[in-house]
Amino acid sequence: MGRRDYENDPNAPAANSLVPAASVVVVNDTGQVLLQRRVDNSMWALPGGKMELGESLAECGIRETKEETGIDVEITGIVGTYTNPRHVFAYDDGEVRQEFSICLLGRPVGGTLTVSDESHEVAWFAPGDIASLPMVASIRRRLDDWRSGQYPIVR
Repeated sequence: MGRRDYENDPNAPAANSLVPAASVVVVNDTGQVLLQRRVDNSMWALPGGKMELGESLAECGIRETKEETGIDVEITGIVGTYTNPRHVFAYDDGEVRQEFSICLLGRPVGGTLTVSDESHEVAWFAPGDIASLPMVASIRRRLDDWRSGQYPIVR
């Protein structure tokens, strides 16, 4: 399913849903960050997705990371909470979701890099190489917040 991101765009469609979601900045022992190139918009992104009934936020981040990248993670902290009402995702099925994402920090504990039906590519990147990758502004903001080491918690 295709998706279009709108952030601070006066022509964005009105949101019709609000769904809790988790994303995860996964950092390995050499300081590299795990990213996936998404099928729905061809941009590089953190692993993550919507929370399911019956799971905790940490469980959501762990599940989504495994599903989208093949990597098992342990959650070690929180980068921030991202709830910009002027940032919406419009999906092909008519859903227009207002952003509500908690970005977690994690470390790999197993697994093997694997693409999924949601990703074209999955790879580890040195923090200095991330700036040149195509990605939506909200993902870049999360990575910038992580790199700054001063997690804003709420945005």
